[in-house]
Formats: sequence, structure tokens, C-alpha cells
Amino acid sequence: MIRQPDFICEDMVKAALERVKTKKPSPLSDEVSFGTMQDGKCVQILHIGAFDDEPASFEKMDRFALANGLERTESCHREIYLSNAKRVEKNRLKTILRYAVK
Repeated sequence: MIRQPDFICEDMVKAALERVKTKKPSPLSDEVSFGTMQDGKCVQILHIGAFDDEPASFEKMDRFALANGLERTESCHREIYLSNAKRVEKNRLKTILRYAVK
């Protein structure tokens, strides 16, 4: 899941995918989709570091939720990758971690 700037539309994404398919084919290309999501009330954090270190960020989120009388509504969470894991050192990766609360 990667947030797109507001000026990006579905047609632009489809055109870009077609260019990618011809330059660098991938069996996963057809799984890419463009859409809008509404998460509602959430707790989120910018995690900086390796994916293996994410549990520490989730602990911070849990403490924040508890301190503010919030309760997690489901066990799943969202991860929005802001860095390219192939190009950025593990300790400098940036990921938004988010889960829904009530």
C-alpha cells in the first residue's frame, strides 16, 4: 500500500503499469490496484528502521492507545512503505504502521 498524491488518477496508474509490464514484466503486475481506503479512527506511527524492529513501535502505539482510553478493534494492521527496501539501508527504512481503534 503506497499513498499517492491527490493529482494521481486511476488512468495514470493504469498507463504506468502498462509501461512497466513491457519494460520489466512481473507475474505480480496484475495484482496492483488503485483505490481509496477509509480507515476511520486509528493509531499510527512513523517507524524508522528495519522491519524486524517493528514490534517496538507497536508497543509504543499500544501504550499510547491505553493512555488515551482507546481500544484496538482488530488484530490486523496496515503498513505503508515510504522507502524502497532495495535502495535504503535497513536502519533508515520508513514505514507508517497503523491500526484501527475505538
